[in-house]
Amino acid sequence: MEKLPTDLHLKIFCLLDPQNLAAAQQVCRKWRDLASDEGLWSNLFKERWGIDRATFYAPAAPDSWKDVYIVQDRCDRVGLGLKIIREGEDYYLVHQGRIERGLGSRREADMKGVDEEVPSAGILDKILFFVGGTWKLLL
Repeated sequence: MEKLPTDLHLKIFCLLDPQNLAAAQQVCRKWRDLASDEGLWSNLFKERWGIDRATFYAPAAPDSWKDVYIVQDRCDRVGLGLKIIREGEDYYLVHQGRIERGLGSRREADMKGVDEEVPSAGILDKILFFVGGTWKLLL
């Protein structure tokens, strides 16, 4: 694979779905760069949501088509409103599909790497307020 020309790599990557394309980015630096190609993610967005939405949601700097795809996918899964979602062990505050703030995880290990449940200032200890257009996170 190392000796394949870039255009051939891209033609192969065009055949992948978003999950496999994201997995390909984990293989090596070259694949990360190739699988992050704007054209690939733009095409995936257009295939899933159509060209009209692609025109409306076209990325503005510093976003990429991959970023726009991820945000739109998250909107489809959790909606546009203010939500607290869990992805893996971590919780996030999401608004209009964008992660506004990481809220920590259910499980926090100490600095020594001991793998046990420990009390933390995580989700359960945080209270979120929306005051006058400003997020306030109180511990």
